[in-house]
Amino acid sequence: VFVVLLAGQVAYRDRDRLALSSPQLRPWLARMCDVMRCRLGPPQQIDSIAIETSSFNKLRGDTYRLNVTLRNQAANEVAMPSLELTLTDSQDQPVLRRVLLPTDFAPGRAALAAGDWSTSVAVAVNANAAAGRVAGYRLLAFYP
Repeated sequence: VFVVLLAGQVAYRDRDRLALSSPQLRPWLARMCDVMRCRLGPPQQIDSIAIETSSFNKLRGDTYRLNVTLRNQAANEVAMPSLELTLTDSQDQPVLRRVLLPTDFAPGRAALAAGDWSTSVAVAVNANAAAGRVAGYRLLAFYP
């Protein structure tokens, strides 16, 4: 009984990877997701995603533009990651952190195909919180 429960737990947790690697399991996994109210999608493989290039430029006032190019190094498509943008001061200390979900910078896009993909997004920074101290930034791709 415990082996069956463990197999079910593994199938639930790794359903996206299993559906990709074993297409014959996809109908069974789809039925499991109907019952468990989950969904099948592209696998989350953060080790396959690299931030190729990025820039963060001031447009006007408290509005900045973030340009980023993501590279999917896997042969298959992977789930679109979220991005953590950390604005730093002149001593590289965090001033402000913001998480950008895929719906913020890639609306309607759930997967990242193999190769490069670029986007540009406007980011408003509260002038009171940053107080003109923004001197740099750090960008991190992750899955929540």
